[in-house]
Amino acid sequence: MSFKELGLAEALVRAVTELGYTTPTPIQTQAIPVVLAGGDVLGGAQTGTGKTAGFVLPLLQRLIEAGPAPRPAKPGKSARAWPPRALILTPTRELCAQVEASVRAYGKHLSLNSFAVFGGVGIGPQMAALRRGVDVLVATPGRLLDLHQQGALDLTQIKILVLDEADRMLDMGFIRDIRRILQLLPKERQSLLFSATFSDEIKALADDFLVSPKLIEVGRRNAAAEFVSQVVHPVERARKRELLAHLITRNNWFQVLVFTRTKHGANKLAEQLVRDRIPALAIHGNKSQGARTRALAEFKSGELQVLVATDIAARGIDIDQLPHVVNYDLPNVPEDYVHRIGRTGRAGQSGAAVSLVSGDELAYLADIERLIKRQLPHEPIVGFETRLVATPGTAGERRGQGYKNQAPRAPRAQASTPKGRGQAPAPRQAKSGKPHGSTAAQPEQRRRNYGEAPAPRQPRGFSGGLQGKSSRPAPALLGGRRG
Repeated sequence: MSFKELGLAEALVRAVTELGYTTPTPIQTQAIPVVLAGGDVLGGAQTGTGKTAGFVLPLLQRLIEAGPAPRPAKPGKSARAWPPRALILTPTRELCAQVEASVRAYGKHLSLNSFAVFGGVGIGPQMAALRRGVDVLVATPGRLLDLHQQGALDLTQIKILVLDEADRMLDMGFIRDIRRILQLLPKERQSLLFSATFSDEIKALADDFLVSPKLIEVGRRNAAAEFVSQVVHPVERARKRELLAHLITRNNWFQVLVFTRTKHGANKLAEQLVRDRIPALAIHGNKSQGARTRALAEFKSGELQVLVATDIAARGIDIDQLPHVVNYDLPNVPEDYVHRIGRTGRAGQSGAAVSLVSGDELAYLADIERLIKRQLPHEPIVGFETRLVATPGTAGERRGQGYKNQAPRAPRAQASTPKGRGQAPAPRQAKSGKPHGSTAAQPEQRRRNYGEAPAPRQPRGFSGGLQGKSSRPAPALLGGRRG
């Protein structure tokens, strides 16, 4: 089946063909006709299968069929003169910019315009762009609410709403912001929810704002990318950096995306690799917008050999034929593993995902294998061999989780309690008067401005994406096969 046979307009088919794609992917084949018919969609597909084009292409056609938005004779200072008709919400800056670039690429033969708004950059230019009018608005939740509260954004004319990477938004703690945004939108609208992974929590969110949605799932739920080879290299934690440098230099790897669990860990690892004469940069939420833009541009162009990233910052990194993804630290949220390795093996291309696993990460490895329903092969590297045993005091040991055939630990014998001492001691009080170990919630305003949302099992990260164009975005997000 071709894109034309799916019912897309000639201008959209021409744009897709010019990008080198003629055959839609399974998620596109199923989603596009439903969206064109005006129905709500609950769509799930593996990362790299072209789900972005699955909603962007029919969204653009729906807007064209509805006719042009009223244009004021002279652009005024009010955004209400030309409000957006389609809204796409994304969790991060990088993904926000990537999706908006895709909208521009697919709609280049249409009389529609688009714009991306996100935190981490000045709000003034974004307000000015909205006053000039926009058809398709791509936004992160926090900045969208900021613009609305300042009277720079009118959401009353939204006809189509898309939640992209909805699972990540939930992980980042944006559920409250999402519900606030839903209250600002018209009740009569078309709503689409797309997610790389598909959990029961996603379905619960969908029940709140989708109306009789068409459920579309391509591939097994929470499955890893089909064309990605996965392997575990056991290694002592103290020798991880040494092993990574060994693999990169011995195998002459280039364009290597390395994941760490923390921002500090990303900085430290990048600095160590540079000392090993391996060009590397780190990208994470604490980096300035300019630094993130430069690092991504150099990595996409092939000038930078290694990009060290946290999970949040890596969203939106879509590169054709990215060959290597390395889990320097295993994620403590197993779904993040699926997202990480989905950066490679995109659009039917092959890729390799390598995990450097130490004894203190066995519980995380067990959670990942349980999620993807397969056991990852172990390949010791000569000179770095070690036996993986849960380290006392780590997450896996404290939770009492064994690994493979290891027997669970026997419960500790309870010591007898002296008479009159049967009650547990009261929690220690910090100087602030709060119980020891308690943390205050992040102020909502700070979360919106800086994109840092409380996430119980996730490091905090930014909620927005890069400003401006990115290199070759559409083919990577389209995910089709070249004609």
